[in-house]
Amino acid sequence: MKPLTFAVLRLLTDGEFHSGEKLACQLGVSGASIWQAVQPLDQIGVTLDAVRGRGYRILEKLDWLDAAYIRQQTRQASCGIDLQLVDSIDSTNSELLRRLHDGRATHGSVLAAEWQSGGRGRYDRRWRAAIAQGLMFSLAWRFDSGAGFLAGLSLAIGVALVRSLRALGCEDAELKWPNDVLIRKRKLAGILIELSGDALGPSTAVIGVGLNVMLPDKIKAQIGQPAADLADWALADNPGPSRNTLFAHLLVASVDVLGAFEKRGFPAFREEWQQYHAFQNQVVRLDLPGGVVETGVALGVTAQGALRLRTAFGEKHFYSGELRAAPNFPEPQL
Repeated sequence: MKPLTFAVLRLLTDGEFHSGEKLACQLGVSGASIWQAVQPLDQIGVTLDAVRGRGYRILEKLDWLDAAYIRQQTRQASCGIDLQLVDSIDSTNSELLRRLHDGRATHGSVLAAEWQSGGRGRYDRRWRAAIAQGLMFSLAWRFDSGAGFLAGLSLAIGVALVRSLRALGCEDAELKWPNDVLIRKRKLAGILIELSGDALGPSTAVIGVGLNVMLPDKIKAQIGQPAADLADWALADNPGPSRNTLFAHLLVASVDVLGAFEKRGFPAFREEWQQYHAFQNQVVRLDLPGGVVETGVALGVTAQGALRLRTAFGEKHFYSGELRAAPNFPEPQL
């Protein structure tokens, strides 16, 4: 996405009509350049209203991230992070890994974007969001230990997200194993963790988070599962937190969890995670690689973050798979 598109969008954020001539004058470009700049807006979840004689306006309310505000809030909490905001990027996780590789990022680096062209989730699924209407960020955290110690890290980050959301009033926030945050059984947020470094340690985890603050219907229709956003939960008398307040709160909560995880690992969060699990002690279906399906009762997770499933053949543990409710399946009998 070209920088001029973002410059035009920021001028259109007030929701009023702006003539192409006025926009061109403000930005020091030609009228043709303005026309070209607004063409991609529909692709990034923005509805452009163009009226001859009046100009352009956008119908969505965009809530741009404010680096100074977020830095102030996290500094007050002594987070020790280095925040960088960008308008457009392929993937915050991919870019942060590149920056770690060439020395432009280090422990505590945070990269957030208003728009991702190639946001990723588990199994390389695409993460879809509208510009300036979701949170898409990655955090680098160095551990002296290797990959084995980091088992359950994505679940611990899930605890941080739910803590933060509930503290801000979203009491319906729950977790789904292994790395999703739900509202009313629909996906609100996802977590993707990628590692850089030695398998035996030290290693740096790049923790990617995508959270739907406002998700337009046309993007919801492109997602292959029920999706939620905070706007679904918000009420007229309680519109919920701004993106900036929410982002700062999530960063503070995540850093707090990471500090505890460094000392005690996932066992410190296991009980709390199970309290938040949307399908705890319910009959579930687990879709495994290769088309294999397991059903049983979700008993919680192990100290390493593996799913505990009570099946007709006894308790089994799983480290991967796609979990969903299975209310039509009978509870297995041993």
